[in-house]
Amino acid sequence: MSEGYDLYQRGTSLLESGSWHAACVVLRQATEVEPDKMSIREALARALFRARRFEEAAVEFRTLVEHNPTSDYSHYGLGLASRRLGDLWAARRHLKLACAMAPQREHYRSALAAVMAQTGDAD
Repeated sequence: MSEGYDLYQRGTSLLESGSWHAACVVLRQATEVEPDKMSIREALARALFRARRFEEAAVEFRTLVEHNPTSDYSHYGLGLASRRLGDLWAARRHLKLACAMAPQREHYRSALAAVMAQTGDAD
């Protein structure tokens, strides 16, 4: 197996166990080895978000959206990170896209409703 894959496996294991800060370190190393692997970037974005490093998480989620604009999860993650950063209009835009792509996901709709309430938007 490759070094990048080994780091990814270790990082996702740390992420799943709740060791978010440690997962960030290992997954960042994995992205240095395999910068074009979006699965590694997604895991890193999730770890950064859980570690409350919202700015960095937004950068990673934005990279994912740019790589695959039809990824509902990437838009959802970018929407959540944008909300935490206080950019409610970006949060609204990305959460609306996530909901349109995957209307069956209740947690997407709940996140969008919370942002809409904050912005005073009824649509």
